[in-house]
Amino acid sequence: MTGVLDGIRVLDYGRFIAAPWCSALLADMGADVIRVEKREGGEDRWVQSIADSGEGGTFLQCNRNKRSLTLDTTTAEGREVTRKLVAGADIVVANMPAVGMRTSGLDYDTLRTIKPDIILASATAYGEGGPYSDRIGFDGAGQVMSGAVYRQGLPDQPIRTVVPYADFGTALTLTIGVMMALYHRDRTGEGQHVEGALLPTAMMLSNAFLIERDLLGTDKPRMGNQGTSVAPCDLYRTSDDGWVLLQIAGPSMFRRWCRLVGRPELFDDPRFADDDLRWQHGEELNGIMAQWCADKTKAEVLELLEAAKLPAAPMHSTQEVLEDPHVQAMGYLKRVPFPGTPKDVPLIETPFRLSATPGEIRRRAPLLGEHTDEILEEIGYSSEAVVGLRDRGVV
Repeated sequence: MTGVLDGIRVLDYGRFIAAPWCSALLADMGADVIRVEKREGGEDRWVQSIADSGEGGTFLQCNRNKRSLTLDTTTAEGREVTRKLVAGADIVVANMPAVGMRTSGLDYDTLRTIKPDIILASATAYGEGGPYSDRIGFDGAGQVMSGAVYRQGLPDQPIRTVVPYADFGTALTLTIGVMMALYHRDRTGEGQHVEGALLPTAMMLSNAFLIERDLLGTDKPRMGNQGTSVAPCDLYRTSDDGWVLLQIAGPSMFRRWCRLVGRPELFDDPRFADDDLRWQHGEELNGIMAQWCADKTKAEVLELLEAAKLPAAPMHSTQEVLEDPHVQAMGYLKRVPFPGTPKDVPLIETPFRLSATPGEIRRRAPLLGEHTDEILEEIGYSSEAVVGLRDRGVV
């Protein structure tokens, strides 16, 4: 099947998540993505190793469908290889502070002297042009500086989310920007610089908290798993030590919930007249729901909530996710072999589906430098020249 981005070449100088997941999505859609990394491998390759060769799970997810080229970009010969790569590329993806981009010759001004219509997609921690622009930072920096962590956790303990949503969110927004830039280039012939950053991504996801603070001058307290604006809303323990999430919003749902738990009079109680009031009195409503769940199994709770058409979901363990019948039926995880793993790796499929040109995982993540010879020969180096580059420690 022809991918929607067939014929597009991407140079990926990204590390960890924000840039590599962006280029992985482009690769899923058919782009030829070349991961350029140090001769000893990028730091993200070896985090949380699950393969005999040392690669980690996040690396395998974020680098499927790519080819690997090792290159010492600090040498004169390495910089020449970079120029030849850029001359044949459509997009360069990187995540490092602006000073690092300039040092590596990956800043937009340098790139467009080589290829005027190049698109540069860069991901940073804080964005370019402000007092923090030269600082480095991982996903947690975006989380804690966005105001989100201030609002989440336990009353006396803020808790950062273990899932790196600022990283993955930045990858998604960066991918949208790249596609907009490609559309613009098709119409005008002009390239441009696409920027993404962890802090504004995290602020986008928690913007409602900032609006509430600015307009009302208030911050709601940290309340664990309870809702930030509605009730009943929490994770409730069942008799078999399972957990079920319920989120009630709006009068229709609240009425059905009142009937379900055998408390129809609550619907006419003025304390619970709207979502804001129900949130203010959430401790009582959540207590009623917790008691209702306490003598029922997880399966029984879910069956009753589904019959009442109330939005509920079981808390899954990681093993339960792997075994979930819906996950399996939808094919959300694709088993992909990788050298040195005890079994095939369950990789998340492209997280959006197109009816005519769907993304697909065509190949596993590359071993370090696996395609170096192949890529260099594509840009004009002979086999003998590649051997020389390797002997001199350039690749």
